[in-house]
Amino acid sequence: MDSVFSCAVVGSVYGGVPGAPQKGSGFQLWEFLVWEGTSVLAVVMLFPLILTWDRQFPLSRGKLGRNLAIHLLLTLPWSLLHVVGMVAMRTTIYWLEGGSYDFGDWPVEFFYEYLKDFRTYGSLLSAVYLYRFLLLRMQGEACMLERPDEGEPVEPIERPERLLVKKLGKEFLVNVKDIEWVEAAGNYVNLHLGGRVYPLRETMTKLLDRLDPESFVRVHRSYIVRLDSVAEIEPLESGDARIHLVSGQQVPVSRRHRDQLRAQLAPA
Repeated sequence: MDSVFSCAVVGSVYGGVPGAPQKGSGFQLWEFLVWEGTSVLAVVMLFPLILTWDRQFPLSRGKLGRNLAIHLLLTLPWSLLHVVGMVAMRTTIYWLEGGSYDFGDWPVEFFYEYLKDFRTYGSLLSAVYLYRFLLLRMQGEACMLERPDEGEPVEPIERPERLLVKKLGKEFLVNVKDIEWVEAAGNYVNLHLGGRVYPLRETMTKLLDRLDPESFVRVHRSYIVRLDSVAEIEPLESGDARIHLVSGQQVPVSRRHRDQLRAQLAPA
């Protein structure tokens, strides 16, 4: 991420700074640091917005073209927020110094900034996907076993007993019954097994349909737990609850799923 921010800063240095005095106008070093610092700080503050939009409009197969077009449109409000944020910070700093800050002709300067922000947005989004790709290669990615091209499967495909994990060019199997809890993570769900985490490209609903309902239960919009891994249920004043797993991990339980969890944990 630092390299992306550096590129954005270098680009603004060589491209000039909107609303700033030109060479020879006697501007001071602190002013230059304020222009660059406020721009970078605004980008950092807006970076979580890119992650949020990516969760809503992931660049995945089947929706790549549509969601890519949506991201292209989102560069406009993202750039507007960036410009408004950095101008507000600069105006405040100049006011504290007893001066005033002039951004210049807004339509012209915003167009100039948008061209840079368009590249910055694309660079940050690309960095997110590159990071995820490298993380998956190092951490390993799980996938469901599919029906073989010939012959019958060795275990039920609809209710798999094992999952295939690919890690650094190697493949190995993990038992579904070893999954302690599952957490939604954007386009993936994270499977937690004994301190290890394996992402699986699947939705929570579809995964739950393929897990044994006698062993797994959904406790929250973003969480599934294996019943055998539950050590304690802690009620909360809000009406929700918190699960303490045998491993020590805590998982939230929403009111919507609390009664179902208790019913499945109750002795027959």
